[in-house]
Amino acid sequence: MKKVNLKDIAEYVGVSTALVSYVLNGQAVEKQVNKSTAERILKAAQKFNYQTNQIAKSLKTQKTHTIGLVVADINFRFSTGITKSIEEEAEKNNYTVIYGSSNEDAEKFAKLINVFVNRRVDGLILVPTEGSENEIEVLQRSGIPFVLVDRHFPEIQCNYISLDNYKAAYNATQYLIDKGHRRIAFVNYRTTLFHLLERNKGYADALKENNVNFEEFWLQEIDSVGDNDVTTCIELLMKAPMPCDAIFFATDILAINGLKYLSNKKINVPEQISVLSFDESESFDLFYTPITFSRQPLMEMGCLAVNNLMELMNGSDHIKQISLEAKIISGASCREQ
Repeated sequence: MKKVNLKDIAEYVGVSTALVSYVLNGQAVEKQVNKSTAERILKAAQKFNYQTNQIAKSLKTQKTHTIGLVVADINFRFSTGITKSIEEEAEKNNYTVIYGSSNEDAEKFAKLINVFVNRRVDGLILVPTEGSENEIEVLQRSGIPFVLVDRHFPEIQCNYISLDNYKAAYNATQYLIDKGHRRIAFVNYRTTLFHLLERNKGYADALKENNVNFEEFWLQEIDSVGDNDVTTCIELLMKAPMPCDAIFFATDILAINGLKYLSNKKINVPEQISVLSFDESESFDLFYTPITFSRQPLMEMGCLAVNNLMELMNGSDHIKQISLEAKIISGASCREQ
């Protein structure tokens, strides 16, 4: 069966090929094509099941209408949530999202960016890894439009959409203090990533400003997400002469592993210890008590990232750095002291 082309549609409708091209490329209004003529062309294209030659179109317009997205780990709830939001907003703007996961590896992060650039994506939305500053600076010099999401590097002036991690951690710690807790532990990763270090600062400042004397062992920093690492730090917190009465986990993955340990040891939440997670997780639904967590505005974050990128791809050179606020969702895992 012969593939229908622009000339076929033009002959069927009785107009020029150029006119058909304008309409099918979304330029009917710009080129002042008569409305009824445009409708006839669209109906003919639909009747003949006309498929746009995207390669030819991109060569002509210098646009592929694709966005490259690199997330940290597609298994993270943050990644799935932000990806969904970005895809939905991109579709509204007639863009397709292609994405990959760096798995927190700076070398893989760089390789994915190269793949997307070689595929001529119009722009990039990136969740950078630890140690990827050089790659971001290379991108800046190349002139390829990009927006960072969730994480950024203070020393690099570029567009980003992130959470106010300091304020979120401060407010979560304040929530526990308001519940009467005075021995609050914080479990985080040992890292150089700015957004996680800001969570440390928010936690520490909330204690200080509420005149809570900080004990060094309360801040537990681990190198990996493995069960053993989380188990070791919680055992230290629980077996101290003055055990902690609350644990604040810096991520949902850390919280899940911590809850697993507490459950295995039959340490009751919240009767024996209160638990608060920085992020939410579907796994919390499987725990016997609803977990209190700090919710990130993923839908808003993804939407803003796409719209910000659209502005850059349309020629804007204005740097936008947007920090959003988290909201504490109260469960039953934090008791009044």
